[in-house]
Amino acid sequence: MRRPKRVAIALPLQEMLAEFVGTFALVFAGTGAVMVNALSQGAITHLGISFVFGAIVAALIYSLGHISGAHFNPAVTLAFWTSGFFKRDRVLPYILAQVVGGVTASVLLFLSFGAVANLGATLPLDGNWQQSFILEAVLTFILMLVILGSGLDRRAPIGFAGIAIGLTVGLEAACMGAITGASMNPARSFAPALVSWNWQDHWLYWAAPILGAQFAVWVYRYLSNEFSDFKDEVVR
Repeated sequence: MRRPKRVAIALPLQEMLAEFVGTFALVFAGTGAVMVNALSQGAITHLGISFVFGAIVAALIYSLGHISGAHFNPAVTLAFWTSGFFKRDRVLPYILAQVVGGVTASVLLFLSFGAVANLGATLPLDGNWQQSFILEAVLTFILMLVILGSGLDRRAPIGFAGIAIGLTVGLEAACMGAITGASMNPARSFAPALVSWNWQDHWLYWAAPILGAQFAVWVYRYLSNEFSDFKDEVVR
């Protein structure tokens, strides 16, 4: 009797590497700016940090978006999957690459600067987790709505997704960063939390962004006529 042939599972290695590099760059530049701001007695400023986050996101979308889709965020990956525009078997590899990329960046920042500013960890202002939960959910809802509308809807102007998404990240960080850290990204929050071992209310930086992104999918499903106005066909 012949043994059944083993079916090799093809992992999206190029896409995973792009997600690793992209999330690494996001955490390294963004939380690095937080740390340098603390070391330099506020030379970068809160608005400067917000600009860094928005600028690096825009740059990464234009440089890596054609390879992996430029998720760099577990909440975004899950939202693309539930909307039907991302294959189920790639969800966990993408999230793993994002988390490892972020943690690698935080480790290098720790080796470079030490445990400055909790490595840029996101913490609720005055421990008010209820406030931060609501704000993180709303911020991620807005971000995901912009991602879907500017990046996938065929009615959107071509070539402006990176600018729109980067501006959204920067503006939301400037607006609410002092209250919640304006994470909108579980991988961005997990990396400094792990390396600095500061888990204060960390759960909300997973739950709120995922919830907000899923609500954005629900809303944009209606706005786009069940996604019939999107560029790509639904994949499972």
